[in-house]
Amino acid sequence: MLEQQPPYLRIADELRRRIAEHEWEPGDRLPSRAQIGQECGVGENVVRRAQELLISQGVLEGRAGSGTYVAEPRQRVRVVRSSAREQGGGSPFRADMRALGKQGDWESRTEAKVPALAEIATRLGIAEGDLCVRTVYEFLANGRPVQLSTSWEPYDLTAGTLIVLPEGGPHAGAGVVIRMAAIGITVSHSVEQPEPRLATAEEASLLGIQKAALVTHIRRTYYSSEGRPVETADIIIPAALCEIVYEVPISRR
Repeated sequence: MLEQQPPYLRIADELRRRIAEHEWEPGDRLPSRAQIGQECGVGENVVRRAQELLISQGVLEGRAGSGTYVAEPRQRVRVVRSSAREQGGGSPFRADMRALGKQGDWESRTEAKVPALAEIATRLGIAEGDLCVRTVYEFLANGRPVQLSTSWEPYDLTAGTLIVLPEGGPHAGAGVVIRMAAIGITVSHSVEQPEPRLATAEEASLLGIQKAALVTHIRRTYYSSEGRPVETADIIIPAALCEIVYEVPISRR
């Protein structure tokens, strides 16, 4: 026997239906939670959970001290994940933005000799506290943040070379594959672990999204042909602003 749908999901579906049928248009303020609850035969807490879900999906938006409104429709940015796209040089992110008629760019901040946190050390195969080069990125579409990333590289791998700073020197912004090739390291593959979760307050502020909105957290690690992790990153992509597409190359023998 199928379990009954939780009440807040039923209310979320009802609110979506009313929006789809143009009972409420983009920019309209929704009735109070008490009124919606009375109409639907549920408590205000159920309505609140339903609205929070729709806010996380970009259907509604909450305005402090004002209420909950139907969100203006936005064109979601298409983010293509494919390590093969890096082989040709250039920035895949900029290429994606050009395809959408947008200007793609990023801002970054690099710190050298940062002690590795326990999780980062495990992913890089080093000891906790070993030094790393950490770079924090904000990826922009027409000047608006659409993606966040924090990259970690073992300091002893690039120390004393021209690529020690990912966004500095002759290979600035070239990406991990090309930069590592410049010091004789062949990057053979990457591993990505995507996980949906709610945005932290800091992430929401940087991305201009609602607190606790839905994001995809991708833990990505690049490996050399010898199997050594050479870089790992935490990539944050907001569901309301972006759609993620995975491109998988097929080799023919």
